[in-house]
Amino acid sequence: MASTSASPAFCGIPKASTTAARASLNAPSTRFLAKIPFRGLGFSAAVADPVLSHHVATRLRSFGSSSAKPVRGIVTMAKKSVGDLTAADLKGKRVFVRADLNVPLDENQIITDDTRIRAAVPTIKHLISNGAKVILSSHLGRPKGVTPKYSLAPLVPRLSELLGIQVVKADDCIGPEVEKLVASLPEGGVLVLENVRFYKEEEKNEPEFAKKLASLADLYVNDAFGTAHRAHASTEGVTKFLKPSVAGFLLQKELDYLVGDSHSTKHKDCL
Repeated sequence: MASTSASPAFCGIPKASTTAARASLNAPSTRFLAKIPFRGLGFSAAVADPVLSHHVATRLRSFGSSSAKPVRGIVTMAKKSVGDLTAADLKGKRVFVRADLNVPLDENQIITDDTRIRAAVPTIKHLISNGAKVILSSHLGRPKGVTPKYSLAPLVPRLSELLGIQVVKADDCIGPEVEKLVASLPEGGVLVLENVRFYKEEEKNEPEFAKKLASLADLYVNDAFGTAHRAHASTEGVTKFLKPSVAGFLLQKELDYLVGDSHSTKHKDCL
């Protein structure tokens, strides 16, 4: 695949000398998520339409049940949330995180709204503060093959700033070079894979492509509700090869919101 950016050397979590700096990593807050409007995170239809909200919530009630059948695009997860994973579960583990970093960029490749990036931070901070090696995956736009303007490279500086560490970007999302970067990833480090939609196999949910993505990690976290309802390789296919597969803080928040909404509308004559 064509290269879209250079990959700098890894720099792990900075050794913070102050209590406040350490606390920012060891106690990631999810309060920020409560302030984010759902329309900014990709599932505005369910919020705007109570009928659709009820329908989606009803289908998602079995989410997290080991005995339930998986809903298309939303996988059944043994442990419901990333918050259920302890330091013992995470330390030294390679964690594949599917986030929704599909942010708007201007003609100069400058981020004009970083809401989705900020929304992904609590989950990532929880993982790195517990010694996990985070492999961050996302799409950006609707590219037809490798398209430089849809590279995730412009997002890396903002991610690094928000996380307080040097985030590294791969020039691809699969392949030998990516495997080398993953192998050198330190505990508490973050590697951003290139746009998964540079491969047509992503949206086709090709098993071999999903298997290659899954081979990079030990467990899976889905924190991209805006695309979680789509059965793509990075949202559904990888879960066939990675256990456990759990929801990130943002995904869990949105699922709880929808399920709660279904309880408030179930007695209404809207279906």
